[in-house]
Amino acid sequence: MNVSLSNELERFVYEKVASGFYTSASEVIRESLRLLKERDLNVNQSRLLALQADVYKGLADIKEGKVHSSEAVYAHLKDKLTARKVAKQ
Repeated sequence: MNVSLSNELERFVYEKVASGFYTSASEVIRESLRLLKERDLNVNQSRLLALQADVYKGLADIKEGKVHSSEAVYAHLKDKLTARKVAKQ
């Protein structure tokens, strides 16, 4: 596989190798991809946890009777939009 890097990224890779922490450019790239993969996994887990929290909150709201019909929500939004249009005139 061939990868093209900007001059800035290429310098960064060679600086990492020159630091002695990595033995080759390939090692720097592998470590970078591993960290990117780990970050993506963490982001996905965070999104899943946030979604799960929203679902639990929604279920608790339903249990407590804190819900509105879609018709009521639509009517409320329609009234707000109408009021906003009137205010602009």
